[in-house]
Amino acid sequence: MRVAILTILFLWSTLSASERILTLSPAINEIVFALGAGEQVVGTTTYAAYPPAAQKLPKVGGYFSPSLEKILSLDPTLVIMQPNNQKLEATFQTLKISTLTVPIDTLSHILASIEVMGKRLHKEKEAQRIISEIRTALASLKGIVTDKRILIVFGANTTLEHGIFVAGQNLYYDEIIRASGNQNALQSKRKGQPVLGRENLIALDPDIIILLSATAKAKGIGKEALLAPWRALPLRAVRNGDIYIIDKAYALIPSDRLRYFIHDFGEVLDGYRRKHAQ
Repeated sequence: MRVAILTILFLWSTLSASERILTLSPAINEIVFALGAGEQVVGTTTYAAYPPAAQKLPKVGGYFSPSLEKILSLDPTLVIMQPNNQKLEATFQTLKISTLTVPIDTLSHILASIEVMGKRLHKEKEAQRIISEIRTALASLKGIVTDKRILIVFGANTTLEHGIFVAGQNLYYDEIIRASGNQNALQSKRKGQPVLGRENLIALDPDIIILLSATAKAKGIGKEALLAPWRALPLRAVRNGDIYIIDKAYALIPSDRLRYFIHDFGEVLDGYRRKHAQ
């Protein structure tokens, strides 16, 4: 009886280890690789570029418009995806392809999703290690500076005339700001990444502005070009020179590499502290 049970467990674990995984977002793809299950990934989305091994994987298109023909040609046994494409998920269910849907918009969702993915892929220890590293990084932010109004801006913007996308209060960026003892300069119920115009920016008057410009280098846009449009605004952060640039790709991807962004965010806060301590 004991031998039979062990045999069943062995066969079950072997089947799990041979899972053919399709990852339908760059963040999910990065997490699967970080968990140590990268060898099971058979395909991913167009913009999944990390780790380097992911660049060699077959691409099935964008998240909202993947090619079903390409997906089926990869014969996946498990599709890991985010919850904002219910029609696609229903299609997979009709085709008898297993799905795992994980939200990665807020910090609590990211941590919970890493844990869920770890359990599903039998990588629980790896998942707990990643979660611990992110929590440790968050804890390191406390007390650097406090009670500052911080605005996080997305994109390599060389003009502010058409509005800019910023971090709202329902994203993990807002939670990171609050974990540091500061507050999001944008106090609004608008979800996602609200678009602000010049008048909105002037009204917010943040203490610190952080530009997440991961695409700037690829577009040939330098630091001066990113800062130039802000200099025309009568903002506290502009007058004090407290506009900072984070140009790493991981700053825009809620994966295990979130700890790297948190570290960079901490470096910004420390730079602000040292400047204003003089």
